Amino acid sequence: MTNKSLTHISSKGVRMVEVGDKPVTRRIAVARGKIYLKKSTIKLVENEEIKKGNVLTTAQIAAISAVKSTHHIIPLCHSLRITGVDVDFQLERDYIMISVNVNSMGKTGVEMEALTGVSVGLLTVWDMVKSVEKDEHGQYPSTCISDIEVVKKMKE
Repeated sequence: MTNKSLTHISSKGVRMVEVGDKPVTRRIAVARGKIYLKKSTIKLVENEEIKKGNVLTTAQIAAISAVKSTHHIIPLCHSLRITGVDVDFQLERDYIMISVNVNSMGKTGVEMEALTGVSVGLLTVWDMVKSVEKDEHGQYPSTCISDIEVVKKMKE
């Protein structure tokens, strides 16, 4: 593969791809992911009994903030005008699923923003519940963040 076929690397080093000539379109991306937890932890989250506070509301705020800050933490990612973010949770028997829907009017997609929102939302859940996830040995046998994926990407 020659450097001419790479979009972010050239003989001069790295660069951010030029998108100035692309038309502005409505961009939508949805990503989701899961955090596996003990059943008792999920019950505490559901009943808002975690000592640090409301886990899901805190994770929503973190996910939205992460979406808006993606260009600061992902190298060569464009700064975008985000027009809307929805963060939803699904509580199951042994996991919590987060879905992040990102909307923008722009020249490039928003899947990185949706994935970043999911990742930070899940990390926030972990931070909020880690004290009740420990077993008698101080380990976290049930806790696992997984299945982070883009489930929808479109432009109109």
